[in-house]
Amino acid sequence: MTPEPTMTVTLPVPDAEGIYTFPDDLMHSHQQWTEHLSDRHRAHDHRIIRLKAPHSGQLYFIEMRRSVGRPVLAIEPHHDDFALSASGTFLAYPRPLTVATVFTRSTSVHPTLEDTYGTEAVVSDLRSREGAAALAPFAANRILLGHQDAEPPYRPFDPHRLDQVTDELREIVEAHPDAELLAPAAVTRHPDHLLVHAAAVRLGCRWFWEDLAFWSTYALAGCDQHLFRARTGPSLLPELFDITAVILDKVTVLHMHGSQMHPARKMYRPIRHAWSTAADLLSGTGSFAERFYRTESL
Repeated sequence: MTPEPTMTVTLPVPDAEGIYTFPDDLMHSHQQWTEHLSDRHRAHDHRIIRLKAPHSGQLYFIEMRRSVGRPVLAIEPHHDDFALSASGTFLAYPRPLTVATVFTRSTSVHPTLEDTYGTEAVVSDLRSREGAAALAPFAANRILLGHQDAEPPYRPFDPHRLDQVTDELREIVEAHPDAELLAPAAVTRHPDHLLVHAAAVRLGCRWFWEDLAFWSTYALAGCDQHLFRARTGPSLLPELFDITAVILDKVTVLHMHGSQMHPARKMYRPIRHAWSTAADLLSGTGSFAERFYRTESL
């Protein structure tokens, strides 16, 4: 269920000047929205929950979603992939959600925080807490598989690792027999994304999210788009979801997953991508959208 709007916030959109001003305009709109939800929370509106960004400790507010319909089992490579690419759709159209994260051991942290988070254990703990905070509004169940992230320079994934991950995920799928599977489309060519996509296909997944919202270089590079089309051919059909009504709540989710990002404006690339994606909405009425793909066999 999409929350009923209780105030009007002007949503910024990039234009000739917005190329430079959009992140700051979005921060201002999000601040207004956060203050409004804080007021509702203080007025004892129990639908509003408080979130704390794991690294910064900053407080945010968001409306808890009430899920309906068929359950979804989302298989993500890393703690942030569902939040970056698919969270807007599930804020707008909530369904019972379980998220299985495959690669949960990491040394990837913002360069300015490498001294603060200097070991794999503390980085992995931070990333896990960020993932938990980002999924809190969905009341999602979390399953962590405990594999190690790929590190640059990237190489093709190990086929034996694919077999292992597929077997582990098969047990999870069998424990959720009624759930619809959702996985990354692997547009990015990141080896972890390619592996998870391949495992999901083996398990019969027919619904995939477009996993390039944070990687503007992939979104813009013709060679990456060509390789994606060459790999998938006509087998994946695009499907768009209008997320305009919940875009500021998605910003809150991004503040959870990216609590270490500095400056904060850098985390708004997924919103810019959602604005670009909305140009393909058939209705022509939405300003922001997320793209998914389904197989023709559906």
